[in-house]
Amino acid sequence: MTIILRLFAWGLAAAIAFATVGPAERRPHLNLGQNGEHALAFVLLGLAFGLAHTRNRSLTATFVIVFTGLIEVLQFWAPGRHARMSDFVVDALAASLGLVIAAALDWKLRRAQRSLP
Repeated sequence: MTIILRLFAWGLAAAIAFATVGPAERRPHLNLGQNGEHALAFVLLGLAFGLAHTRNRSLTATFVIVFTGLIEVLQFWAPGRHARMSDFVVDALAASLGLVIAAALDWKLRRAQRSLP
């Protein structure tokens, strides 16, 4: 199961990187507004990485936040794209929320497994 979660997390990271740095017309639009789309994508990213990489949560969180900043900075060199501090803040907060949800789910799952006979 872990390998599937890891493949999903890395695939999602690649898709978000392409949507963020790639051609704007190829980016999916969900009619949630720019911040809503960013928040959804990065909550899912944080959740996916948080569930896939549970051994060192602080390292996972650091990676996800650095990844978020890196793809925002890469937009400086992407034609037609704009790097914004506000986008980074929304993305990082949303990813952090996803990581917290993943940690809570993992904690509940481990607690439930310990209580089984």
